[in-house]
Amino acid sequence: MRKGVPNLGALQAFEATARLGSFSRAAEELSLTHSAIFRQVNGLEERLGVALFTRVRRRIVLTDAGAEYAARVRHHLEQLEKDTFSLMSRAGLGHSLHIAVLPTLATTWLIPRLPAFQSRHADIAVSLSSRTLPFQFADHPFDAAIYHAEQPWAATQGIRLFPEEALVPVCSPFLYEIAQHASDGLAGLTHLHMMSRPDAWRDWYRTQGLEYLPGVAAGPRYELFTMLLAAVHAGLGVGLIPRFLADEALANGDLVVPFDGALAVRQSYYFSYPVHVGKTDALIAFEAWLQETVEEQAG
Repeated sequence: MRKGVPNLGALQAFEATARLGSFSRAAEELSLTHSAIFRQVNGLEERLGVALFTRVRRRIVLTDAGAEYAARVRHHLEQLEKDTFSLMSRAGLGHSLHIAVLPTLATTWLIPRLPAFQSRHADIAVSLSSRTLPFQFADHPFDAAIYHAEQPWAATQGIRLFPEEALVPVCSPFLYEIAQHASDGLAGLTHLHMMSRPDAWRDWYRTQGLEYLPGVAAGPRYELFTMLLAAVHAGLGVGLIPRFLADEALANGDLVVPFDGALAVRQSYYFSYPVHVGKTDALIAFEAWLQETVEEQAG
């Protein structure tokens, strides 16, 4: 056992008690006796030297330290459960995949196309998790990842799906009419920003030879392109969106490009996986389907 790390049973007993607010309910969930749960939690407190609960008559209430520790323990238990299920599925016939993917790309591009893959490979279960930042495969239970970068991640292999090419300004038709009749044009509209691309609007104005005014930088920030796109649809302002994400809305007339000019983007979207891990039949099939899909899209 690692020094300083309590045993798993004590942590499970504490987390269940903290979540359910009762030794008895925790005992019922874990199929143990009330006294067993009480001993586990009491022993954990003695080991830590910290009071996790205050006992008021028949009620127990988490202390501040207990509430913080419970949240952390819950997170790690949930991750341990995910890791276990992932290992069990990979230990089977290899007919499952766990893919880390950018959330906007998942909802707008990948998931709408997944039925075509499932119809061809009904025996392969594809699970998706959202990741917006680079990570090390050794530290996460993913078979592969779909991400946005200038080049493939180090120590990985795979394919480039497609280049992002450009960001274009888009807004609702209503705001477009306002901008057309305003003396300050586009600069008079609220500009919506992406947290992960804080300089995008600045770069767009520079490439258009326009002045980047302080009011442009004052607009709200969004963490995901799905949020930004929803805000644009809601008429909250004008946003810089990857052209491929806006194509359908532009074709339907739901959104418009208020002013010509795009911001070129060097990055592309990649699908890759660790070079040191053997490719399962499921991974081979998924990669081949992705390659075919992007080739059809390019055509």
